[in-house]
Amino acid sequence: MKILLVTPNFHQPRGNTVTVKRIAEKLAAENVETEIISVTEDQTITVLPPADIIHGFNSYRFYKFKQQLKHKINPYIVTMTGTDLNNDLFDKKRRADVIESVVEASAVHVFNEEAKQILKQEVPSVAHKIVVIPQDTSDFEDVDFPMIKEKDTFMFVLPAGIRKIKNVPFAIKALKVLHKKHPNIRLVIVGPIIEASEGNVVQELVQQYSDWVQYIGEVPHEKMGAIYGQSDALLNTSHSEGQSTAIMEGMANGLPVLVSDNHGNRSLVNNGTTGFVYKDLVEFLECAECLLVDTKKRDELAQSGKEHIHKHHSNSNEAKSLLKLYNNILHKNI
Repeated sequence: MKILLVTPNFHQPRGNTVTVKRIAEKLAAENVETEIISVTEDQTITVLPPADIIHGFNSYRFYKFKQQLKHKINPYIVTMTGTDLNNDLFDKKRRADVIESVVEASAVHVFNEEAKQILKQEVPSVAHKIVVIPQDTSDFEDVDFPMIKEKDTFMFVLPAGIRKIKNVPFAIKALKVLHKKHPNIRLVIVGPIIEASEGNVVQELVQQYSDWVQYIGEVPHEKMGAIYGQSDALLNTSHSEGQSTAIMEGMANGLPVLVSDNHGNRSLVNNGTTGFVYKDLVEFLECAECLLVDTKKRDELAQSGKEHIHKHHSNSNEAKSLLKLYNNILHKNI
């Protein structure tokens, strides 16, 4: 069996890239051949190589991609990764494309039950072919990374591609309030600049607060384990998420997490038990300060979060579930 994995901007270390790379590696362990097609805005691919099934990631971007192909592709499945479900589906200019993408698909893969319910409500006709398969996490080998945490500091790490939906400036401005009271706070932002205008905003703020904020840019995914190992807590400030690989990796590596209140984050973090989920600035500051000063609570959250990921997202048969889905489609059992 050969599967084509079609994903946006595979050359950048985004969440989709991490997901697709992991899936390809785990499918290979199941003796499934894969080939990854990277979709970029300036690309003009019109013919795809032979494959048994096409698996697209991000329903909107995949739909725009398949429009430029010379031949209709069938069968295909599509994974709704986050932005397409939470934003594009509700965008007047993009909604029709997202709907057509999922309607034409043989199956629609989502990461959690809440995502399934959202899609069922918006596109009832595809309810019978929505499949929930949670993501696995990646294992990191011990590698060196040229970043040394300052002694007696508390380091928050925020892994995110810099674009407006990730809401990175909020983290800097919010922690600025706490930094006045706790000058040992440090913030490290990791990820590529995806939207230039938002990158300018973030870099200006980093420069303004360079004594405690650092932007280290794009980092190869295999080195993220070294960054998690030096960090004290992980932040996610996104307006919306599908199912953040960075949050799962942070939790798996024993970091307490403080994340924004959206359905993707809530699917991973139970507020006060496996991490903190904040709704507004006041809650963010309360939770961040708790992580700083309450060692017992911080350790409890870190341990509970690690156990949750180990139970639900570590070797959770993601590849085996996808392989079963592929076989069902090929044998028309779905």
